[in-house]
Amino acid sequence: MNFNHTALLDIECVLPPDFISSEELEEKIASTYQRLKVSVGRLELFTGIKRRGHWPVGTKPSEIATTAAKKLLSRVHLPSIDLLINASVCRDQLEPSTAMNIHGNLGLDVKCMAFDLSNACLSVINAISVAGQMIEAGAIKTALIVSGENSGPLLFQTIQQVNQNPHLTKEQLKGLMANLTIGSAGVALVLTHKDLASTPHLVKNSITMTEGRHAHLCQGDGTPDSLNMKTDSEALLHAGCELAAITFQNFLHQARLERRNIDWALGHQVGVAHEEKIMNILELKNTPTHRTYPQFGNTGSVALPLTLWDLNMSGRLQKGHRCCLLGIGSGLSCSFLEIIW
Repeated sequence: MNFNHTALLDIECVLPPDFISSEELEEKIASTYQRLKVSVGRLELFTGIKRRGHWPVGTKPSEIATTAAKKLLSRVHLPSIDLLINASVCRDQLEPSTAMNIHGNLGLDVKCMAFDLSNACLSVINAISVAGQMIEAGAIKTALIVSGENSGPLLFQTIQQVNQNPHLTKEQLKGLMANLTIGSAGVALVLTHKDLASTPHLVKNSITMTEGRHAHLCQGDGTPDSLNMKTDSEALLHAGCELAAITFQNFLHQARLERRNIDWALGHQVGVAHEEKIMNILELKNTPTHRTYPQFGNTGSVALPLTLWDLNMSGRLQKGHRCCLLGIGSGLSCSFLEIIW
């Protein structure tokens, strides 16, 4: 999809109050490590993740998203919000949509459409594309996109699962290690028709390609208080690289873009091995990037917008810079998004 009239007006992220280091997590499963002869430090060594955050027990995804949205809307003044999309992996409940709770928390107008959009870690990027197409079509002028991710239930349930299984094998532990990389954060961003933005960041191109035969490689389930996930990390990385290569070629062709014109290539924040592999395959290893996974872990659907926000906060993202957000989500799905800052 090519965009001509869609602008990212502003973006805000919120971080949890509590963080736990990779070393602290490994200490909690030390007996299993010792039995299986796994060396402490493996988690950080192989992922590059030093720590990840979590919210207090009982915190709802809608509360996280609402906090981010209120912080953003306190400085962004719009005549109205036409559309609210909640794009988190974590949800308050199956029904109604978590977007309804956020709509109520924010006191949005009855004319503001609201719904959830779910596509694993790509949900926010996909929500930008969907809302952008609605702006291009003239159906809406403003959209608020939010996400609230909380890894706490997954982290601590995984620790319990490991400790309560004295017969856990090294292969089974390997399938659970991705759970310990997941972090928490919230994001809110506003899209508008560019005529409503005095200094717009232009959304220019997006593309999504899907390979559903890999849906079994990473599967999660549960409730806000009890989450579980099982991942074949090696197979997922291999399949993701194949799809990313195809998607990127189509993206460059659609956007009429050359690699040398990309100022920032921001990859999904899974970890160091994933980043190096993807950037090599896409021939972007010499393109500047920014990393948030060492300090925040893999924050799911928030990861890419969090990284864009953090890059902007660092002062290195300048007006006119061309940013490519490169996302791969379980399913398997691959989404790339171009924004001119």
